[in-house]
Amino acid sequence: MKKIRKVVAGGVCLLTVLSGVAGTSAAATTGPVLSWRDCGDGLLCGSLAVPSDWARPGQDPITLGLAKLPATIPAGKRGVLLMDLGGPQAQISAFRQPALQQRFAELRQWFDLVIFDPRGFEASSGISCPLPAPSEADYVFAEQAAFDAYAEQNARFGRECARTPLAGELDSWQVAHDLEAMRKALGERRLNYFGNSYGTVYAQAYADLFPGGVGRMYLDSVMDHTNPSLRNWLGQRARANERSLHRFAGWCAAEPSCALHGRDVLTVWDELIERATQQPIPGGGTTVSAKQIIARADVSAERRWPAFGTALAEAHAGDATKFATKPSFPPDPSVMRIAICADFPYPGDYRAVRAVETSLRTVAPRLGWRQAWIWAMNCARLPGNGTFPPHRRDFGGFPPVLVVGGEYDDNTPPEWGRHLAAQLPGARYLAANGDHAVYVDGNACARAHVHRYLTAGQLPPKNTVCA
Repeated sequence: MKKIRKVVAGGVCLLTVLSGVAGTSAAATTGPVLSWRDCGDGLLCGSLAVPSDWARPGQDPITLGLAKLPATIPAGKRGVLLMDLGGPQAQISAFRQPALQQRFAELRQWFDLVIFDPRGFEASSGISCPLPAPSEADYVFAEQAAFDAYAEQNARFGRECARTPLAGELDSWQVAHDLEAMRKALGERRLNYFGNSYGTVYAQAYADLFPGGVGRMYLDSVMDHTNPSLRNWLGQRARANERSLHRFAGWCAAEPSCALHGRDVLTVWDELIERATQQPIPGGGTTVSAKQIIARADVSAERRWPAFGTALAEAHAGDATKFATKPSFPPDPSVMRIAICADFPYPGDYRAVRAVETSLRTVAPRLGWRQAWIWAMNCARLPGNGTFPPHRRDFGGFPPVLVVGGEYDDNTPPEWGRHLAAQLPGARYLAANGDHAVYVDGNACARAHVHRYLTAGQLPPKNTVCA
């Protein structure tokens, strides 16, 4: 395993915002210039050669794939806005969809929108892993033997991937250097950046390492990479997951169509889990355990609350058929977990994971504690785990950035965004009554604030909440 990279001491800053026109008075721009070609679906595509390992620039280069949606009003163009919508995963193929392009039609009035596939994914030099990444829908492992078998499968997957030299070079430290190379190749004196979800991890690393290149940055649904306490960081996500269960209970109390309307939903949940712990509930020609119900409980998305209410009511009545089918998920891009676990390491020992679960049960006793196992499913015993882990930054003395979070988001909980914003003097945190990916999800209030910020540097008033 590669030695963990150390944070450079001194001179660290984050997310500079210019008060005037973006692209003035910044670091010199040198390096290759991108050339663009039409690659269909309204996109112009280009490529950029960078080192496979920025810690050893003499190593064989790799190629980064980029694509551009040109500004629709060139006369009023304010430069380039580099974007990453998260994952981590390929971006260019997603942006071939007209529906996604339409979400950014307003921003295209003012900016060339440039997207890129992070190293390891699709149009960038990719990694082809010989074995598929393992997954387990019932990821709450009740027995050590089952966990150990899964973790060893995950380790074998990682060892085979590691035969590709790039496999150990996918953390956000490397991607931050890629961003700096892109800034230079785009001819931009400052990097104006739109980061959503995992794209915010790259933003944090870039601003930490290249403060002189930072322009305006909009960070939506922050994945906090500045909290080195695993239990504190994961506890915030566990509490958010628990809040989703409570919000579902509140919806049932107010919504006559809910199958549990008029009943105490949390009591129903507690009774069902206790009963299933003593003896699995029959249904669908099999039986369903308490940990299977917990793993299969889908409470995050409001649109699925009616179905979940029905499933819960029937299971409490003795028929767990609607919980009996193991969910099937499309396989994640194999490279995804390699990149995530390089930035967010996680223990691979069963007892250590159980200790995390015990800690999370103190803050999220009904449901949120399952987060301990979600992360284990991805990272358990994966080679390259933790090459660039979360760490505190010493930010200060820089103009504000705009951070937005959905108050109902249990994927990247609002606590993460607030924690990052609190470290940035003058930063503005904008709360939205919504879920994950506030801008892309179409919150009109938040979008208007984002447009004013990116085009004119204008931040929303303090304590603004977007309905």
